[in-house]
Amino acid sequence: MPLVVQKYGGTSVGTAERIRAVAERVRRTRESGYEVVVVVSAMGDTTDRLVELARSVAPEPDRRDYDLLLSTGETQSTALLSMALKAIGCPSISLAGAQLGIKTDRVYSRARIMDIQPDRLKAELANGRCVIVPGFQGVTDEGDITTIGRGGSDTTAVALACALEAPKCEIYTDVDGVFTADPRIVPTARRLSSISYEEMLELAQMGARVMHPRAVELAELYSLLVEVRSSFNDHPGTLIDRGDAMESRKHVRGIAHDTNVAKVTLAGVPDCPGLAHALFAPLAEAGISVDVIVQAASIGGLAEISFTVSRADLNQAMQVVEKIAAETGASVAHGTASLAKISIVGTGLQSAPGYAARMFGTLAEHGINIDMITTSDIRITCVIEESAVEEAVQALHTTFELDKED
Repeated sequence: MPLVVQKYGGTSVGTAERIRAVAERVRRTRESGYEVVVVVSAMGDTTDRLVELARSVAPEPDRRDYDLLLSTGETQSTALLSMALKAIGCPSISLAGAQLGIKTDRVYSRARIMDIQPDRLKAELANGRCVIVPGFQGVTDEGDITTIGRGGSDTTAVALACALEAPKCEIYTDVDGVFTADPRIVPTARRLSSISYEEMLELAQMGARVMHPRAVELAELYSLLVEVRSSFNDHPGTLIDRGDAMESRKHVRGIAHDTNVAKVTLAGVPDCPGLAHALFAPLAEAGISVDVIVQAASIGGLAEISFTVSRADLNQAMQVVEKIAAETGASVAHGTASLAKISIVGTGLQSAPGYAARMFGTLAEHGINIDMITTSDIRITCVIEESAVEEAVQALHTTFELDKED
């Protein structure tokens, strides 16, 4: 029988009623002739509550203990879904994170998958069972539980699909697929019937929450077909694949925004060889991911460097930067957490002029100031004030006529 891996997000398993609805969908899939592996997230806001609980007993909890605690949310969903399947006569088995065969490194809370040994999963499938597993987690060679970062259940599902050589992975969420913009902000946003890995990766990295960037990267590496669908209806979703190889698209495909943005600025630092390395190497060692980087032209032998990080990393980044400022004699080091990113994404951007001008012009017409700019072959991103995000998304969606069919 063909195999499909399905992943259900937190809203899809947020209540007992929704878990029973997922069980019915899984049973229908199995009865239509598929072997099924199901990856589940924690119920609703369970992870957020566990994070809050951890910080209430220890402001800076031990990372190993922290991962062990957070992993319990997905384990709970796994057991409940398996119970629901058995209650409707569908054979199933729930497995804990340590039983999945997902080996990771020891970087707690941000672990990377190093290897997958799916022997147990294959054995259970061969016994005619649906296999229900927790997302978001793995285990080190020493047997310690690790988590692979928020949104990691997507990565778990895609990784298992690749390891099991499944032809398809279905990502079930609370929306009907990938939209041209967040439909909560732009009511006229359209569902895309398909999108390329490259475009989906840019949208995901720039704030589109429908799928995690690491999962998209992995799917592209293994040429895995992914479909993003709603768990609340049977409407068609969005297919993510290699896309159209021809240069048929000459327009923006979507608008992404991200409000999890903080900026750090180091001013009055001596402009000399090795400056960038002296700044960013310690940040990397601290496990802090840096996004947009801007270095101002040197004036009087002094430079200014600004970069963005996630808001959760701002305090730690400032500790690193303040130490460097003291060592280099920089005059100012400061951070702000009131910013956001707004991006236009589409393969057409790399071969047709005028998109940047239209984007900047639209923002200017609406009185929205641009703090920083970064680009790739298929993306243009502006850092703006968080308070202007909704207006910017709506204006750009109109400018690039994304409410019209392709």
